[in-house]
Amino acid sequence: MRLNLQCRAGIRTACLSFFWTGVICLILLHFPGSAMCRIYIDVNAPSIPKFNIAVPDFKDLGSDKDHADLSTELPGIISNDLELSGYFNAMDKGAFLEDKGAGLTSEGINFRDWSVIGAELLLKGGYTCLGSRLEVEIRLFDVFWGRQIVGKRALGDISRRRHLMHRLANEIILKLTGHEGIALTKLAFVGNATGKREIYVSDYDGHNLKQVTGDKSIALLPRWSPDGKDLVYNSYKQGGPMLYLKNMASGAVRRLSGQPGLNIGASWAPGGREIALTMSHKGNPDIFTIDLQGKILRQLVAHWGIDVSPAFSPDGNRIAFVSNRSGSPQIYILDLNSKKEERLTYEGRYNTSPTWSSRDRIAFVSMMDGKFDICTMDPAGGGMRRLTENNANDEEPCWSPDGRYIVFSSDREGPYHLYIMNANGQNQRKISQMKGDQTAPSWAPE
Repeated sequence: MRLNLQCRAGIRTACLSFFWTGVICLILLHFPGSAMCRIYIDVNAPSIPKFNIAVPDFKDLGSDKDHADLSTELPGIISNDLELSGYFNAMDKGAFLEDKGAGLTSEGINFRDWSVIGAELLLKGGYTCLGSRLEVEIRLFDVFWGRQIVGKRALGDISRRRHLMHRLANEIILKLTGHEGIALTKLAFVGNATGKREIYVSDYDGHNLKQVTGDKSIALLPRWSPDGKDLVYNSYKQGGPMLYLKNMASGAVRRLSGQPGLNIGASWAPGGREIALTMSHKGNPDIFTIDLQGKILRQLVAHWGIDVSPAFSPDGNRIAFVSNRSGSPQIYILDLNSKKEERLTYEGRYNTSPTWSSRDRIAFVSMMDGKFDICTMDPAGGGMRRLTENNANDEEPCWSPDGRYIVFSSDREGPYHLYIMNANGQNQRKISQMKGDQTAPSWAPE
């Protein structure tokens, strides 16, 4: 059966348990009584409707009552994860009618109370604390049919409760879309809260913040390695802009490229054995590759213009880069096998910051109406789509590992903060709350 995506209130609720194009029926074995068929959200649709989900306070199921605050904190974390996914609208708790003492199973839930306030999905949860350990149980229900469609338990340390809830959020996303969620991924970015530009790392939602450089100088352009073990970045701590590599497990830092002049804009090749960057030791800023010992392997681009911002294609056979050889910054493609260079952007006089997704689409920044906006296009330069348009500067896009989300920096509230949006530009939400500016985000692999 197919669901007409135009169905709204009333009809739309009843449609939850039916299937639209591409729905696959699978058996769930997590808990007795789970729904027999998985409901799929078509993440490839041009526009994805949000489903109203009610997430009441979690129930303390244990005898240790020292962690009453978790009853609101845990559902708050998972609600935020679900909203950031772009598929759900978490409902205001003030509208809830259910008795707080209601159970977690379908037998103890009055689904009419949830249906009448417009809830289409209901997420019930409970937790048990035993010493430093935390066990969380969640159950997701289709409100119209009163059926459980997801049921999971997870165990971890109380101090890592955010990680635990991110895991459970990913389970829900996986069940309803067939694709892994992004809740366990991390970001690196530049912040100037200390008065100096330093590199920070956080969870994808901006929480669990850690400062990872203390150069007390200018640190710029962090980029994760393909395996997530290392981070390269630029720093002026020894003079000019040199490239450094930091091992995230040991904390060890070493200079990777210190050629005279520029050593900026590093981009990892997919295999993680080469890095492309702009260097000017020959006089003109051109693009080279180096190995992980800093040895120059080859010069990729040689032109009288300024060539910067290399970005590898998913297969490693091409790079997108920026050059001003036409008189203004524009995006070009270099085929690494044929050595052929081709200009991609012709709309607008200023196009920069290309980044290539795992789904073979390029995001970039274009100046429009005097402000910077984020656009996407296919690798042939066609299918251009403008994603941001809000009379602000939206810059420095970076794709999520799965290519379904973009993190970027924006000054729409004054200082630059980090925002996440779906690949189609929907669901733009601020994730960083630090003082000062947060810029140059890089999304770590899974």
